[in-house]
Amino acid sequence: MKKQQTRILLDIEEMPRNYVNILPYLREPLSPPINPATEEPISPEALEAIFVKECVRQEMVSDKRVPIPDEIREGLIRYGRPTPLQRAIGLEKALKTPARIYYKREDVSPTGSHKLNTALAQAYYAQKEGIERLASETGAGQWGSAVSLSCAHFDIEAMIYMVRISYQQKPYRSTLMKSYGAKVVPSPSDLTDFGRKMTAENPDHPGSLGISISEALEDTLANDNTKYTLGSVLNHVLLHQSIIGQEVMMQLESVDETPDVIIGCVGGGSNFAGIAIPFLSDEKFKDVEYIAAEPTACPTLTKGEYVYDFGDTAGITPKVKMFSLGADFIPPKIHAGGLRYHGVAPIISALKNEGRITPKSYEQTEVLGAGILFARTEGIIPAPESAHAIQAAVESALEAKRDQEERVIVFNLSGHGHFDMEAYGALMDGQLGTVPKLEGLALEQPQTVSAKVGGE
Repeated sequence: MKKQQTRILLDIEEMPRNYVNILPYLREPLSPPINPATEEPISPEALEAIFVKECVRQEMVSDKRVPIPDEIREGLIRYGRPTPLQRAIGLEKALKTPARIYYKREDVSPTGSHKLNTALAQAYYAQKEGIERLASETGAGQWGSAVSLSCAHFDIEAMIYMVRISYQQKPYRSTLMKSYGAKVVPSPSDLTDFGRKMTAENPDHPGSLGISISEALEDTLANDNTKYTLGSVLNHVLLHQSIIGQEVMMQLESVDETPDVIIGCVGGGSNFAGIAIPFLSDEKFKDVEYIAAEPTACPTLTKGEYVYDFGDTAGITPKVKMFSLGADFIPPKIHAGGLRYHGVAPIISALKNEGRITPKSYEQTEVLGAGILFARTEGIIPAPESAHAIQAAVESALEAKRDQEERVIVFNLSGHGHFDMEAYGALMDGQLGTVPKLEGLALEQPQTVSAKVGGE
């Protein structure tokens, strides 16, 4: 590969025409969702009361490949797919590492993240079934933004319940959603019985993804011709995101590179699955290290239990087997709102249980510090969620430096941080404490914390 080539693109015609389904490649069949009232596997008909029928079908599909309808491909191409894979030349230089670091640019979509890959698909399937309204939750706002644009694209009404603390920390996210025509409210809200109950117990409740999911589900069940749309966790969502890894696979092949490490941040699991699933489904990549980066404030994979649990706080959803901190867990008010979820996708949970992925957790200050390092070396402000993957990539690159070995590291830059300036401002103003020293990080300017540059 020529050193000066820093960005690897694909032709539009090379965008995947099929989703990759990981289910046939699991070592054991995935445990089914169960009805909490009977403790028996729930029927597809019961799930169809909540979800679009095609999405329910895709939850249980056994085919290794699932065709992507032309209307979805055309929409994704219109909004920026295929996305670039970029070489992190600046970051490599700052770390003085022999590793070659690549990042997948999911931040380039109009809504700023990978979430459009499944939002557009779910909105398309809803329109085909005559659904007029979709209800959903959002943490940091990336999913809500993607739902809002997708509903506008297919002429469907969007109702978004946004976790209250994120609604307060990221006000322009709700403005973006409203610009696309969505109705957005902070959760807990006064629009649902469960929201009112939470607010009565704590008027200053920060909210959580579990609570917002409960509100969106209550809304769905209370309104005709409304379905619930989810941006992570479930099988069909991870299926739709598999276009990310397929593109990465083709892009790496075009420059004769093979990954040693693949990284994604993990909340519910969609972007990590998106980049990892196609590789995990191919025996050629069995020796790759797959790192799932999560916050220590919400350490689902590193400290959760592998149990059947509700996906929401009110207990409206079926129970699914996953690593969980408990449906009533309320995470601290960290800025990575998209990772403040008590559970993680059953597929990701099964892969962790099989020992095929490696979870690692990171503190907020070191993560945001890695985000600043990335901004100063690559020019991109990452979402706090994505900065977890950057921190894991930095850690892996420094290991390669210590071991004096070449290593190809690929991570998913799942979203930009243009609406997260409060987080980075708080870091640089010293409000979040001192950033741990990190090689390559130079914050020597006035009113910022300082850290060592260069050598170990």
